Amino acid sequence: MSVSASSPEKGISVVTVDFPPVNALPVRGWFGLADAVRAAGRDPEVRCVVLAAEGRGFNAGVDIKEIQARGHQALIGANQGCAEAFAAVYECETPVVAAVQGFCLGGGIGLVGNADAIVASEDAVFGLPELDRGALGAATHLSRLVPGHLMRALYYTSRTVSAAELHAHGSVWRVVPGERLRDAALELAREIAAKDGRLLRLAKAAINGIDPVDVRRSYRFEQGFTFEAAVSGVAGRIRDTFGKEGV
Repeated sequence: MSVSASSPEKGISVVTVDFPPVNALPVRGWFGLADAVRAAGRDPEVRCVVLAAEGRGFNAGVDIKEIQARGHQALIGANQGCAEAFAAVYECETPVVAAVQGFCLGGGIGLVGNADAIVASEDAVFGLPELDRGALGAATHLSRLVPGHLMRALYYTSRTVSAAELHAHGSVWRVVPGERLRDAALELAREIAAKDGRLLRLAKAAINGIDPVDVRRSYRFEQGFTFEAAVSGVAGRIRDTFGKEGV
């Protein structure tokens, strides 16, 4: 179980998440991911970061079993870790390309919603099953992928949307067969990395500066309701049901 970084080509850093079996990250995983993305962005030789994952799915959100075992302390840690990982992607000094395969759920939406571009495999699905998991959050990021009314319907129903649907909305750059995913993400990263590094960093800062929503503040506001659900007992009741069903 790890978060690793590699440099397959000049100017490109690939940050890879590998937490079997489903890439549901524990608290330390979220903070590790944040550290890896920030380190890549600070490297003056890096002009584009690719965020990728091993296994059959990109990300299944937080490790609910850890929260069940450790209670509110784990929930606080997960809240803080997710906030830092999402912010690290958004605030990365260079553009971030997310390479998404299989499922991208919960916290995965926070990551890709804050990325600069998304390349997805044909089998990729995106969604927020938060209401089925005793949580709230990442509507901030889902709203960056789909129009507002669709975001609400997806959020309330816990349904998913396909990579092809997101491509139709313009939020996924390209949809490719699974075996082509890493190559396609690197192709886009290579095109970005061919630009002047200093100008790219200025461009990233400029684009973030004109964003109409402060994504860090907006997400932290949502997390307050996650904790309210926890202390009221409703979250635990739902999570207990989830635990009996398994992951």
